[in-house]
Amino acid sequence: MRRPLGALLLSLVTAPAVASDFTLQWPLDCRLGETCHIQQYVDHVPGPGSQDYQCQGLSYSGHKGTDIALPYLSDMQVGVKVRAAAPGIVQGVRNTMPDAYSTAENAELLQGRECGNGVVLRHEGGWETQYCHMRQGSVRVQKGQRVAAGTALGEVGLSGKTQFPHLHLSLRQNGTVIDPFAPEGRQACNSTADPDAPNPASLWADPIEYQPGGFLGAGFAAHVPEFQAIKSGEASGIRLTTKSPALVFWAYAFGGQKGDRIRLTISGPKGVFSVHEITLERDQAQFFRASGKRLRSKSWDYGRYTALAVLLRDDEEIDRIEEVVDLR
Repeated sequence: MRRPLGALLLSLVTAPAVASDFTLQWPLDCRLGETCHIQQYVDHVPGPGSQDYQCQGLSYSGHKGTDIALPYLSDMQVGVKVRAAAPGIVQGVRNTMPDAYSTAENAELLQGRECGNGVVLRHEGGWETQYCHMRQGSVRVQKGQRVAAGTALGEVGLSGKTQFPHLHLSLRQNGTVIDPFAPEGRQACNSTADPDAPNPASLWADPIEYQPGGFLGAGFAAHVPEFQAIKSGEASGIRLTTKSPALVFWAYAFGGQKGDRIRLTISGPKGVFSVHEITLERDQAQFFRASGKRLRSKSWDYGRYTALAVLLRDDEEIDRIEEVVDLR
């Protein structure tokens, strides 16, 4: 990232932070676990490989921030405000880059501008926050402006090097990357502490529960949808009838790990008629799986159909999501 959007990231593995009263407010107008989720955390492993502060895989090699993602592109288009996580002074802004998925074709154009549209805030005590991938034209602050915690900076976008609409929030102290979830360093990987419990050393003003993966959405369709249609939101809310050529249930999730199992079950007016369990063959940051049946008679039975997706990891249920459709 270029200097105008903040100091260079000088360290990959977060160093212990100096004792401070510095805290962060939640930076998005969204409900965590409902209308947004944390897709990736700071990488705590130097060199190849990656691990988040809970010694799990919600990160990637060299990742220097917290990615708070929206489920669908349509959510971004409605407009989700990005807010200052702490009071400070605007150090730099960028506001002109288009919202577009990063590809091999535009990689050269994004070089040095991977953050996309964004804002850098300087805070007391050598702290600095950086807000990336904001929506083109949405940034509403100017360099030198003093802002309070909660001040609207702009909106979540798809600018820069990204594959999904999200806010990348970086935190630094005196140029060193700090993980706000583990400012004093992560817990030992063989710790007996509850992995789902909030980190007591977190810099967040309100505790944030760790979610190791889960479902972002689900729906019915008359065929297996394209992944891009799911990510955009176009696959949601498709109308089906008793004459639809197939009845397909899809579930969209994040944080998949190799060996995870997704169990998809569909029940109709006469009971369960489809059960399909799929094992992930590799880690996947975002993915979907689908199952169903083709119409083999003149029509589907009239009435309500219920589908359930369950995400299992080492026989432990990570998350579940249910969807219903009435066929008329």
